[in-house]
Amino acid sequence: QVQLVESGGGLAQAGDSLRLSCVVSGRFVESYTVNWFRQAPGKAREFVAGISNDGTTSYTNSVKGRFTISRDNAKNTVYLQMNSLTFEDTAVYRCAAGSYFGSFSFRGQGTQVTVSS
Repeated sequence: QVQLVESGGGLAQAGDSLRLSCVVSGRFVESYTVNWFRQAPGKAREFVAGISNDGTTSYTNSVKGRFTISRDNAKNTVYLQMNSLTFEDTAVYRCAAGSYFGSFSFRGQGTQVTVSS
């Protein structure tokens, strides 16, 4: 069993930055790929970024150059640094762990990010 807890969401203005954190606990945590997803009201869940156990990263096109995903295995934490936020980034952000990019096998409850234009 793997547990994930997100934090770092909140209210931001367009152009601001936020850093989300995802603490992962359980067995073999360092072996998982960890992904960030987001879901805005009335929209489908969207893959945002992922980082594999060897540090390889993947991003959806709309966040490339603005968001950076990283992991600190010593702290069992994955970060999502979000810069140049726009209103379109407003969503509930959830992290999830699995064996590949886009995996949603184990997931947290989410953290709300609201960007005012």
